Amino acid sequence: MNIYRRNFLKKTLHGLATSSSLFALACQDKRIPGALHKTVVVVGAGISGLAAAKCLQDTGFEVIVLEAQDKVGGRLRTNRSLGVAFDEGASWIHGIRRNPITDLAKDAGMATFETLDESQKSFDIGGVLRNSELYQNTEDEFYRIMKNMMKNGKANESFETVFNQLYPEKSKDILWKFLISAFLTFDTGDLDKLSSLLYYEGEEYGGVEVIATNGYDNIPNYLAKGLDVRLNQKVSKIDYTSEKVKVQHSNGVLSADFVLVTVPLGVLKAQVINFEPALPNFKQTAIQKVGMSCVNKFFLLWETAFWDDVQYITYTPEIPDKFNYFVNIKKFNPNHNALMTFAYADYARQTETMSDSQVIAEIMNHLRDIYGKNIPNPIKMLRTKWQSNENAFGAYSYTAVGTEMQHFEDLAAEVNNRLFFAGEHTEKDYFSTAHGGYLSGVREAEKIVALV
Repeated sequence: MNIYRRNFLKKTLHGLATSSSLFALACQDKRIPGALHKTVVVVGAGISGLAAAKCLQDTGFEVIVLEAQDKVGGRLRTNRSLGVAFDEGASWIHGIRRNPITDLAKDAGMATFETLDESQKSFDIGGVLRNSELYQNTEDEFYRIMKNMMKNGKANESFETVFNQLYPEKSKDILWKFLISAFLTFDTGDLDKLSSLLYYEGEEYGGVEVIATNGYDNIPNYLAKGLDVRLNQKVSKIDYTSEKVKVQHSNGVLSADFVLVTVPLGVLKAQVINFEPALPNFKQTAIQKVGMSCVNKFFLLWETAFWDDVQYITYTPEIPDKFNYFVNIKKFNPNHNALMTFAYADYARQTETMSDSQVIAEIMNHLRDIYGKNIPNPIKMLRTKWQSNENAFGAYSYTAVGTEMQHFEDLAAEVNNRLFFAGEHTEKDYFSTAHGGYLSGVREAEKIVALV
């Protein structure tokens, strides 16, 4: 979920979230006699799995974490190959007040920088600097319409269908296309699949937005300390027919009293793990009905900077969802002349079929329209391919047509008090966020602790 989501909700629907006391409740460093000699296998070493594992181990459980990738973090991945931290997944802490990630980031040594939406310049096609008053007025109208449009939503119609019916002229307007793309599609999912009733759902924390400057992976690396994490262990089957749950993975089979599954929703949709017996119908329905978005990120490095000294440079191309805003990395990493840009929804998926040179050419078409044809190509580019990543199959969950809020609770429901589920897609109030993933892990640890 990106920087605009909190503003959207703050200006329209929600107040401050309640204090996140879950961590304090479940993660007391206090051993419980009933936990001793009980084993928990956690599938996935993302933030939810690691949060749960840490809580459970501190309580006295024997905990083994199985991770399919070669490092912990899941969708909290940082690439430092160019000498600067490029966060491939989560970048921001969305509202630092009472957000559990805030203190966790400090403890983990994750440095942050406050980002300001106002520090931006918006450019139209032809490199024309957009009038700031027009931009602000249109943005304010956008928020008003987002607040009210849900009253005309229908369970079987997408956001795109309803919006185009209500606002045919706006649906063709280039600035409106940008706002919907960068402020809504980025935060949620494909507009032709996004629920016209539930596009606004979700709570947010108050306070400023901050971006990680030295890598979001500091958090999972910190949580993983002292845990038995086994890397490159892909889980293929979970058999919970007996009292002991058997987990089949790359190196054999583990037996446990409890198993916590924290793989992304996209992995559950792809049926990578075989459950025996099959998961209950209500859970299978929820897996099918909740949407999984795709957002890809692109990090470009130059020898010298040619762009404006603002935090954000936005551009309104004819085609939405395509490299339409740029984060100026130089603002918080002054020694690196770099920009980060994004692609969303179907265009994000399309980029995964494109070569690096094709992607760079498309990005440079936009930048050259703004800054002139003589600006140089980047010397390096890093990119993500989240849809084709077999350990994610997408970026994060969203409310698709057919999604009901109950489905998030169904995704979180335990089965037979032996099989448990965590991940951002299991948090009804905080789905699609890193803090939602974290809170879900703590929530499931609490459930398991309560059973012994």
